[in-house]
Amino acid sequence: MGTVPQLAATDGRLKRSERARAAVAGAFLDLLNEGDLRPSAGRVARRAGFSPRLVFHHFSDLESLFAAAADLQTARLSRLIRPIPAGLGSTERITRFVAQRARLMEAISPVRRAAIIQEPFSAEIARRLDGARRLARIETGRVFGPEISAFPAGERDQLLAALDAAGSWPMWDTLRRQQKLSIGESRQVVERTVRALLRIDRAPDRRREIAHLNGGKRT
Repeated sequence: MGTVPQLAATDGRLKRSERARAAVAGAFLDLLNEGDLRPSAGRVARRAGFSPRLVFHHFSDLESLFAAAADLQTARLSRLIRPIPAGLGSTERITRFVAQRARLMEAISPVRRAAIIQEPFSAEIARRLDGARRLARIETGRVFGPEISAFPAGERDQLLAALDAAGSWPMWDTLRRQQKLSIGESRQVVERTVRALLRIDRAPDRRREIAHLNGGKRT
């Protein structure tokens, strides 16, 4: 007869533990997003509303906290990622690809900056970053597969590597933080780079812009 109450109590404890773990992981990510590159257990605990002792109760070590935070970050970012249809024209795919990467890079920058610092010292962070980079490369190859396949076989791997670098977070961080470009300017640079790599001429688009400015008359 006591089985049902015991199961209910166990289930309640598990749910409370899950909520506490989510609160701690969320507090950790919030501090990273605010620019705290290495939040202490005390700061995380205060943000989550717990004591430091309870933080260590729910996470036996930093690696388990990093894993939970990475899972939460992935869930938060999933709404920013939409598959780009392969059937679109080259220009439209480039525009959508760059726009999506811009949104994603802006969103991940604070956390990615902290992760890069910790990567040499954390197997969990290194594994997560490696996975994220691999997925980004795969997606780049999928989006621009038709254009890449048109190049000689001996050039395709290097072309994919160059396209992957153009759409990467280090590229975006260089443009935004080091060169101090706006989001719009950074997008233009990345788009220009992708077009140049794929040898897609934008001149026809520019001619249409000039014709429009001239009242529809081509020059």
